Amino acid sequence: MSVNNIIRKMPEAINPVATANLQTTIQYKITEPMYLVINNGNCTVHDGIAPSSDLTLIMTDDNLAALLTGELNGITAFMSGKLKVEGDMMLAQRLPGFFDTSKLA
Repeated sequence: MSVNNIIRKMPEAINPVATANLQTTIQYKITEPMYLVINNGNCTVHDGIAPSSDLTLIMTDDNLAALLTGELNGITAFMSGKLKVEGDMMLAQRLPGFFDTSKLA
């Protein structure tokens, strides 16, 4: 499955409890950029570049697919240079708890 198709499944995998009081935009800079808008437990997916984002993740399509499906650890990816993060680092650290990766595989 392509990384873009995995991202399109993210609204189905959202953890409404972990994101209940969250309003944020997360940009994925990949071959075909996409972004998520999380608003109080709901998640929408958009193509392209967000007008503004709180967090931007920059990595290859394959590495992002592995990260989103739980095959690649975010800290390991960051420390090894496979993942570049721009913006809110605290939000980046909380990101794994926002989604059920078993629904993305």
